Amino acid sequence: MLQNMFDNKKSISFEIFPPKKDGAFDTVFETLDALGKLNPDFISVTYGAGGSRSGETIQIASYIQNKLGIDAMAHVTCVGSRKEQLLKVCEALKENHIEHILALRGDRPRDMSDEQFLSRDFAHASDMMSFLREHTGLHMAGACYPEKHFEAFSMESDLNNLRRKQEAGAEFFISQLFFDNDFYYSFLEKAAKKGITVPICAGIMPITSAKQIGTTITLAGSSVPKALADILATYGDNPEEMRKAGIDYAIRQIRDLQENGVGDIHIYTMNKPKMATEIMNAIYR
Repeated sequence: MLQNMFDNKKSISFEIFPPKKDGAFDTVFETLDALGKLNPDFISVTYGAGGSRSGETIQIASYIQNKLGIDAMAHVTCVGSRKEQLLKVCEALKENHIEHILALRGDRPRDMSDEQFLSRDFAHASDMMSFLREHTGLHMAGACYPEKHFEAFSMESDLNNLRRKQEAGAEFFISQLFFDNDFYYSFLEKAAKKGITVPICAGIMPITSAKQIGTTITLAGSSVPKALADILATYGDNPEEMRKAGIDYAIRQIRDLQENGVGDIHIYTMNKPKMATEIMNAIYR
């Protein structure tokens, strides 16, 4: 059970995603073999919008769980899924000895009509979590947002939603990526005051190219502090130096978190095992 890892006050985990190009599926197993040598506490696997690539998620999670012997966490989204479909996915996970999921609402599929969106079975991740707690024996984690979810009216309303996830069965949370640790520390204080008692893993994504930051900000809504902006301005046109500086920024971010009592780190690896290895060697040497 993953929750036991928090007894040690320090954990490390990774996220990977199924390959986006057809015919590149074998490369993900090479990536996993390399990441497995780093001995993470678990590896999470993302899930296509509306479950469009759920079969790949299950196959990859099964490899992690059953071949590598590392706990796998499969992302499960509900925005485009019906109850029956979700139960089938969860049954397939259990058949592959996968007992942990990250329960997410997910992004609305581009081809989803307004009528379909409004008539979906689950409006929020917490709704799906309540349903799955009743109908499956899976352990669930949820997502949290240090700078609030971009659709949330306020941080207060977002924290209320976080509390609903906890009450619906979330055993711990994984944060959206952030680049300014002060936002994260403030978030932890506010979450504690709101009654969040389960552990929270800090989500870290190394920025290794100038192009990456634009996409990341659009998807995550994370602010860019001056220190990172300066790196982008200085090294953005030099790919190799940008890569080094971006990894170094992530390492310093993690070290600061650990020095301030944040022991649970979740690295968004972007399927780059060499990058993950460099970070692990730096923070645990």
